[in-house]
Amino acid sequence: MVVSVRSWVANEGGKHFVLILWLGVNTWLFISSFLLYFTGQEYHYLYKMLGLGLCISRASASVLNLNCSLVLLPMCRSLVTFVRGTRTISSRKTRRLLDKCKTFHVACGVAICIFSVMHVSAHLVNVVRFSVRYSDDFPALNLARYRGEDPMLIILTTIPGVTGVLLVLILFLMFISSSYCVRMSNYEIFWYTHNLFIVFYVILMMHMVGGALKYQTNVEAHPPGCFRANQSSTEQQGDELDTSEEEERRCSEDAHFQPHYPQTWLWVSGPLCLYCVERFYRYIQSRDPVTIVTVIRHPCDVVELRMLKKNFKARPGQYILLNCPGVSSFENHPFTLTMCPTENKETLGIHLRVVGDWTERFTQLLLPEPRIDMEILPMAQQRRYPKVYVDGPFGGPSEEVFNYDVSLCVAGGIGVTPFACVLRALLDGWMGFRLQRLYFVWVCKELQSFYWFAELLCALHHKLWNENRPDYFNVKLYISQPDSLQILRTPPTRGRCFTDREKLQRSLKCSCWHITLRAQPQHVFQTVPLNRLTQLCPALVAFKLDTTLL
Repeated sequence: MVVSVRSWVANEGGKHFVLILWLGVNTWLFISSFLLYFTGQEYHYLYKMLGLGLCISRASASVLNLNCSLVLLPMCRSLVTFVRGTRTISSRKTRRLLDKCKTFHVACGVAICIFSVMHVSAHLVNVVRFSVRYSDDFPALNLARYRGEDPMLIILTTIPGVTGVLLVLILFLMFISSSYCVRMSNYEIFWYTHNLFIVFYVILMMHMVGGALKYQTNVEAHPPGCFRANQSSTEQQGDELDTSEEEERRCSEDAHFQPHYPQTWLWVSGPLCLYCVERFYRYIQSRDPVTIVTVIRHPCDVVELRMLKKNFKARPGQYILLNCPGVSSFENHPFTLTMCPTENKETLGIHLRVVGDWTERFTQLLLPEPRIDMEILPMAQQRRYPKVYVDGPFGGPSEEVFNYDVSLCVAGGIGVTPFACVLRALLDGWMGFRLQRLYFVWVCKELQSFYWFAELLCALHHKLWNENRPDYFNVKLYISQPDSLQILRTPPTRGRCFTDREKLQRSLKCSCWHITLRAQPQHVFQTVPLNRLTQLCPALVAFKLDTTLL
């Protein structure tokens, strides 16, 4: 139990601390803004007109300002990669937190959606009350032009109303297209609607220009509830007061009201400028197309792409964003590097699985169907590759494999690509890392999938064997669909081949416990989804929870 708690604190404590801190700041902002408008003397007359709708709308606006500024920071990929790579700045716990950047981005997005609903609902109530509770005593406080004005007309004829409607429409499109089903079925919709954030921020900074809500500027000369020159104490209070008391509460001047100075840009401008500078830097870095060296078609609809790019430096475990104008000029798709440039070889490589419209069209451009009437020419003259631009590299969790004495890597299918680059680094003789032993578990549906990196696995095994380090690298390969084994005419001569799901789970349990007895891994890296991992290897999941990071 003590080990489990210590392990949870080491693995998940930092993430939950940041989450609690973020929730605490949001709560503090909401409550403090609510109380300011509820008890503030400068908002006395506005509160009498609008009621709690004023407090809720402004409190939710404060939370929206915070999250609209924070939501951009996790998407500054170059900045996050720089912090991750600076060992003097970022510790291991900090780098583990940086792995959750996307999760924090989603959390901020959900908070924006929730508090936007609250903000819009409160303002709809405010618009109705502006119309119904029109103030004849303080005309400057009114948003409506006359008592009983149509609330819809107020919304459509004011800058805050029109910009608010546009913001709601854009946010609704971004929220719907961000759902899992839309992203999986049509990634292009998600990509294009998500880029509406530029329009969103421009309209957001215009939202407060109209000055719908006003505060009193002369509270000392006109205390809230004082008697005006043409108003008696009986009319104000309904009871008689002494002349001295009446004189003390007499207003020295009429109330003056002024719109709030727009504050949204104070929250948003810093992160927005940082994001724009980062994007401009990435554009400069990726403006030149790469040179495609080789395209290899592998079994199970996997294509390997090897490229050359000037001054490109990357570490194992990082990923790049690929852009092909021949398919789509605005879409960038992430792919993990399976080959990093070295001193002897400047080639970088990726493996992509042909699933979806973009990868299908991209593969057709890379490997077009041969034409029957085409004259036979040498391969160098036949092949014309499309223009491809590479943005990156960017940091990923798999970079940390080398920073532990013992690491356990678990991959499912094409999710092996981050670890392929790690294995290639070991094969190329990378030095100066801490890793002393690596366990590698790879689960695939079909036997042919192992051919993607069969040469790499054999070459690394042969290299370590010749260096008299056979225990440095331990491999476990498993197949989840036994139908693919029917292509084998003869049974394998070495090793065991597990086909039955029950046997597979038993073998995984045995191998997991075998691993724990030989060496205690300090970190578990997985690319297979957790629910899939639970079905195939429950022992690995339990083992991960009991692993303590040192």
